[in-house]
Amino acid sequence: MVEEAFRKFLPLFDRVLVERSTAETVTKGGIVLPEKSQGKVLEATVVAVGLGSKGKVGEIQPASVKVGDEVLLPEYGGTKVIIDDKDYFFPFFFFFRDGDVLGKYVD
Repeated sequence: MVEEAFRKFLPLFDRVLVERSTAETVTKGGIVLPEKSQGKVLEATVVAVGLGSKGKVGEIQPASVKVGDEVLLPEYGGTKVIIDDKDYFFPFFFFFRDGDVLGKYVD
């Protein structure tokens, strides 16, 4: 249902819609981590990308990420997303500007 709502939605300009990854709640050794000890998740997957920003001459500069990219986000920032009166902010959907994305993982 969430994916259907975002298929009908295109971010404007250089905005990027991301889905944050979930925090690990169990270590590799099987220890359950309490919520307070879980760090803020900075990794995310790009769900939708705007067309890009306008350059000085008016040309469109495409975003540096594409749908499906795994990216690294800043610790703070992002804007919660509400579509069709449903709050997709909790827990994982955020808008960032393309320039705010710190980097992307490559294979």
